[in-house]
Amino acid sequence: MGGSVDTAMKVGALAKRTGLTVRTLHHYDEIGLLTPGHRTTAGHRLYGEPEVRRLQQIASLRSLGLSLEEVRDCLRRPMYSLDRVLELQIERIQEQIDRQEQLRDLIHRLRDRLHSAEGVSVDDLTRTIEVTMNFEKYYSPEQMDQLRQRGETVGEERIQKVQEEWSELFAAYGKAMDDGLDPTSDTVKALARKSAALITEFTGGDPGIASSLGNMYRSEGGANVMANHGLQSPPGLWEYMGKASAALRSDS
Repeated sequence: MGGSVDTAMKVGALAKRTGLTVRTLHHYDEIGLLTPGHRTTAGHRLYGEPEVRRLQQIASLRSLGLSLEEVRDCLRRPMYSLDRVLELQIERIQEQIDRQEQLRDLIHRLRDRLHSAEGVSVDDLTRTIEVTMNFEKYYSPEQMDQLRQRGETVGEERIQKVQEEWSELFAAYGKAMDDGLDPTSDTVKALARKSAALITEFTGGDPGIASSLGNMYRSEGGANVMANHGLQSPPGLWEYMGKASAALRSDS
């Protein structure tokens, strides 16, 4: 690797300045990830500027969640220059900032309700927690960003209108079930068609977001997810809606 011996640091000095442990730097050397450019006559490792630059690449790639083996593979490829890995690290940090901003906006809205005449109930608080955790569990940072941007594009007025439309749909599904209508009937499939349109509006037609949404509903239970959004459903309604959706898909 090289570099001036006069400006090189011993392993202890490098560890102290970077916050890494001497043991970690020794391990990097042992596995061929970061080899010292020189050694003293007594055999002590010496690290110069080229090694420190490579160590920065390693640190940046590790911050992206890569294993040491994956880091080593990346460093063998010309595309993972120091500039490129720093760019990747900036992108990851920006994703983290975006997620924090989304959480901040959610808390702001909750706080506004707290200071409103209606106030905030325990249900409001627990629902906000549940929605936050579910979104972070099932949606990638990129998908979260897409959903945030879509929300900004659609606007708060349309979001509220969609909530009302879902409430009306739930009521219509419930009446159809109470009336004994077959979920595969044209009447109920028309309701399923409206549901599908609202879901497409939410996802923006993105198949990845639609898949994540489906995973969340399957894992958490559709009735539970909708309840977190303030939409209560009687027993059996979610299964009834599922049959209508399946019938609609079979027609296409």
